[in-house]
Amino acid sequence: MTDLLIGGRWTGAIDERTREIRCPADGSLVAVVDEGGGKDAAEAVAAARQAFDQGPWPRTPAGPRGDLLLRVADMVARDKDALARAESLDTGKRLAESRLDVDDAVACFRYYGRLVRTETGRVVDTGTAHAVSRVVHEPVGVCALITPWNCPLPQTSWKVAPALAAGNTFVLKPSELTPSTAIALMRLLVEAGLPDGVANLVLGPGPEAGAPLTDNPDVDMVSFTGGLRTGRRVMAAAAGTVKRTSLELSGKNPNVVFADADFDTAVDHALTAVFRHSGQVCSAGARLMVEGSVHDAFVEAVVHRARGIRLGGPFDERAQTGPLISAAHRARVEAYVAAGLAEGARLRCGGTCPDDPALADGYYFLPTVLDRCHSGMSVLADESFGPVLTVERFASEDEAVRLANDTVYGLAGAVWSGDEERARRVASRLRLGTVWINDYHPCLPQAEWGGFKQSGTGRELGPGGLAEYRETKHIWRNTRPRPRGWFA
Repeated sequence: MTDLLIGGRWTGAIDERTREIRCPADGSLVAVVDEGGGKDAAEAVAAARQAFDQGPWPRTPAGPRGDLLLRVADMVARDKDALARAESLDTGKRLAESRLDVDDAVACFRYYGRLVRTETGRVVDTGTAHAVSRVVHEPVGVCALITPWNCPLPQTSWKVAPALAAGNTFVLKPSELTPSTAIALMRLLVEAGLPDGVANLVLGPGPEAGAPLTDNPDVDMVSFTGGLRTGRRVMAAAAGTVKRTSLELSGKNPNVVFADADFDTAVDHALTAVFRHSGQVCSAGARLMVEGSVHDAFVEAVVHRARGIRLGGPFDERAQTGPLISAAHRARVEAYVAAGLAEGARLRCGGTCPDDPALADGYYFLPTVLDRCHSGMSVLADESFGPVLTVERFASEDEAVRLANDTVYGLAGAVWSGDEERARRVASRLRLGTVWINDYHPCLPQAEWGGFKQSGTGRELGPGGLAEYRETKHIWRNTRPRPRGWFA
């Protein structure tokens, strides 16, 4: 087999290990892929290091770099159907959602392909006619890009596109559960004419294939998207050689609904905020916070609609959401719900696996609503990363802000209100990287994405995303050098 890309050559794993990839919707075999380890990771880093130090890509002008990214965007659009199908088979998500994921990847490559052409340095006033001072941008170097399983193609594109736009080389380590679109994207980069060694791909589990990237002294930067616990380990490992790190980690995202919000619209978004892709989205609005005067009616409406959500596989056109990624992950979600009930939460719907025989072979879990949640509960402190909505009640604006900020996370959230000034005021007080007002989940390549507190250290997408993958340098040139005579 030849699923690893190292130094421009497709190859198998050194230890000849493989992994079966099975669709979480029904357990069917999707593919058998190579599974690398530390030796493969070391070879990939060496190839990326050589390509950066000796190859042409870091010294390629911005225009041709942008042209290549635009070619890749066109190729991703060309292969949309195949990529969406591969994404759905790996993740179990609905094909309609995977098609949107492909569109996201196309937009990302096009955005950075165009942005890099406009990025320039600046001349600094030196206060003298005899010196020239410039601030310029240079690539960071070799980047280790470690991506999650929930949205494989968009998450990979968010890292690969700006890394290449800035002139870096990289080693990509996707989740071992969902490697198919990463393999496909690397093949498109080769087809687009990217020089050998610039893009390298290593498959395998985090401890074996990912961890060796984080402490390798030849890696200059680590960009990781995933859980908080793993993110802490990545940061600690990178600290040994003081690497630049960009971490996009967990979220426990508040969806704050005031009584004057548009009731039906807010209910609809409360459902999509948490049950899209069965809650396996870092920005999922898993904490519903409702003002007391409308709490009961609002929660009743959410519960009524949640009970009617249809589960199904990626190609079931009637399905509204799909399975969880694995049996192990479903067990974690079940334990999370059990902990909430033990702490006093009230189960309003769901909380179990479905009893439909047609879903018996997949890792499905019913959309779940836990009411009467309050500070101190583990269900409010921990991320479920599943189709579980917790509900809190608040009485005032100040209380809503205090409760929403009462978490170690700070990724995203929303405010719903018919009072425009209050919505803006509350949004400004929330310690979150992204706040939506009267909406949930829209994400644009022009807007930066990242978190406060323990939700991350970096910013992806937008101009800030490109900055993650570049160094800023100040260059001073004296145009008339003369002896200073300090010690004459």
